[in-house]
Amino acid sequence: MEILAAPEFWGSLLALTFLEIVLGIDNLLFVSIAVSRLQGAELKTARRIGVWGAMVLRVLMLSMIFWIIGLEASAVLSLPDALAFFIADEHARDEFLRITVKDLILLAGGLFLLWKGTQEIHSAVEGTAHEETKAKSRFRDVMLQLVVINVVFSLDSVITAVGMTEILAVMILGVVLSTIVMALAADPLGRFVEKYPTVKMLALAFILLVGVALVADGAGFHIPRGYLYFAIAFSLAVEMLNIRARRKAEHPA
Repeated sequence: MEILAAPEFWGSLLALTFLEIVLGIDNLLFVSIAVSRLQGAELKTARRIGVWGAMVLRVLMLSMIFWIIGLEASAVLSLPDALAFFIADEHARDEFLRITVKDLILLAGGLFLLWKGTQEIHSAVEGTAHEETKAKSRFRDVMLQLVVINVVFSLDSVITAVGMTEILAVMILGVVLSTIVMALAADPLGRFVEKYPTVKMLALAFILLVGVALVADGAGFHIPRGYLYFAIAFSLAVEMLNIRARRKAEHPA
């Protein structure tokens, strides 16, 4: 009980919860995009599994925290020095040449996001999404995609949590509270994205940006997420103005 009375506990919990919500935006966007081709009960079930499954996976990862840290520290292979001739900094060169399990997971996840985002944009531009949805049920495919991407985003989330605090209870509570916020926002966000095709295109562009960032992280080049979030927030703000302008043009009165 003493730990609950400590200001550090509540300060760390608030900071971590806020950060986890911000980091969960890309996860939530992907869930909304992935389940958008489903309908009725399948859509609701897939959305719940995508959001709550991420929480369960992150809590499980936190319980195996020392193993997760090992993924970041242990190298599975080293690249030849000649491949890093363009990197002057010795530490950055070593990081680039040392490939860990975490790097492989981030690379695979980033490539998956690039593939998925490109596929969805192609379907939207060519107008084939509706036909593909009618052709067959994609529930099993969607579940597989959610599992893959939840593993990638959960790894990033857990490592962030470890960097924020050393108190396991704060890590778990922060993940749980952020997931509750995401669960409450999942349905409204999904409906909003589907209602406005241009917003959906922005979301897909954001998924591509995150994919590029994950590939860069896996290759040893970290791109601060703040730049990505600012870019998409600015684009979204402009699109909100466009939506409002279109509404006024359609209903002058």
